[in-house]
Amino acid sequence: MTDTSPPEKLVGALSSGLKVLRYLASAQTPHGVSRIAKDLELNASTCFNLLKTLVHERLVTFDEGTKTYSIGLGLVELAKGSLEKATYARLMRPHLQELASRHNLTLTLWQRIRDERVVLVDLAESTSTMRIHMSIGQRLPMYIAALGRCMAAHSGLSVLELRRKLSELRWEDGPSFEAYMRDVEHVRAHGYAVDKGNFVKGVLTVSSPILDTQKRPVMAVSAVGFSTQFSDASLQALSEDLRERCLEATRALSGGTVTELWTDKALPLQANSGA
Repeated sequence: MTDTSPPEKLVGALSSGLKVLRYLASAQTPHGVSRIAKDLELNASTCFNLLKTLVHERLVTFDEGTKTYSIGLGLVELAKGSLEKATYARLMRPHLQELASRHNLTLTLWQRIRDERVVLVDLAESTSTMRIHMSIGQRLPMYIAALGRCMAAHSGLSVLELRRKLSELRWEDGPSFEAYMRDVEHVRAHGYAVDKGNFVKGVLTVSSPILDTQKRPVMAVSAVGFSTQFSDASLQALSEDLRERCLEATRALSGGTVTELWTDKALPLQANSGA
């Protein structure tokens, strides 16, 4: 029988730290230390030190720009066995919102499902008047667009199998198979893919994969915007942000067993057309 009786003496710091985690897990938006301390009736200095410790342990993330805290992907490592994919998506939400705000784009989270398809499970939009809107529940073929290149890179499929699957896809301005495979190799080396108007003309998408313990693709994060929004520098910054955030998510989902994925993360983004 499990002993559910209370301890003789509560560990105050541990209780306070868990209180902070529960608070951030239920918060709809990131909060600053003053707000957290006030709502939880904690000493501001104590609250700050708790948050610093939780950030160090990767259970909480800190946004330098807004000086706010939100729940971190490291929490997945502690509860990985009992969490469902929906919970993973919820833990990604603050990261989608941060990237959407930072890069003024729509950020989307795609989950792999049956029949070689992916479904849109969450998104965050920028405050821009002109932005691309997508609907939760939308489904796409697994190997299409930028996210498809990410899925293909870690699919384990042979070149012949990929060629057959690509022949069944519909694009507005589809790439050649050779160009697609060059992009797949780029994902394996650098951790992200770019679709410049292949899937939808005038729309640019950057994607990076989230992998499981066997390094199989289970999710992908995509940033979507109009092609005219991007300079070479902004595209490079976005690609690197997306890659590092998805690597962090992969480490969390794998319980920290996956450390490095991509062979060369330093090479600048190649100015290809995505074709």
